[in-house]
Amino acid sequence: MFTIIGLMLTGMLLGFLLRKQKLSGIHKVITVLIWLLLFLLGIDVSGNQKIINGLHTIGLEAIVITLAAVLGSVTAAWALWYVLYKRNKEGQV
Repeated sequence: MFTIIGLMLTGMLLGFLLRKQKLSGIHKVITVLIWLLLFLLGIDVSGNQKIINGLHTIGLEAIVITLAAVLGSVTAAWALWYVLYKRNKEGQV
């Protein structure tokens, strides 16, 4: 845990010290490192038999959570549109 916190604080310190430097191409390095992390995560997950055996359950839960999030967002957006449209319509009358 201390290693992770130390690495994070080191990155923050380097970012603070190098904030005025123009680091061209750093986005490419970050992208490659993210791809590498995702690849290594995939290797680690595929090696865990419990996750592989429970993949159908995890997938079902993911679908339910996704549908609930989308439905909630659509409902909130519709309600906001309705309130703003109603207020705008009343202001014009």
